[in-house]
Amino acid sequence: LSTSRSAMSNARAQHILDGFRINWMNMSDAQTGEVLWTDDGWSDLLSEREAHIPARILKCKVVSREINFSSRELIENLKLEQRILLEGKCMEEWFFDFGFVIPNSTNTWQQTIEAAPPAQMLPASLLNGNVVIETSFYDRDLLVCKNNVRIWYDE
Repeated sequence: LSTSRSAMSNARAQHILDGFRINWMNMSDAQTGEVLWTDDGWSDLLSEREAHIPARILKCKVVSREINFSSRELIENLKLEQRILLEGKCMEEWFFDFGFVIPNSTNTWQQTIEAAPPAQMLPASLLNGNVVIETSFYDRDLLVCKNNVRIWYDE
């Protein structure tokens, strides 16, 4: 029974993934609204990718992230779990809930992320290329996919 349930879950996850696309993502200073980074190259969610982000984002007290995505499939409860890895060690973990996704829809999802106090922030020179953001996409408790993005901070 558990094998067939697992196979059905994997088939469902693959079906959702096949119809899921991130169209674009941006990050901005939440206090000023200034967009600091944007990327529309999210065609492959299964391969590690790199993002070059302005180092000054590390000085923002609050960062706003917008994700525009499309889904062919109904997703009962879209959730993201993100782990911020520094040289492979988990430094932070964040959880975001979007909720119900209508099939054949395009949605924009905004999250606000508060920065650590300045005294706890590491400099861009130490973080550069050593940080990986690991994002797990779920429908309820079903893991749909995991995506890794290596971060480079550009001066």
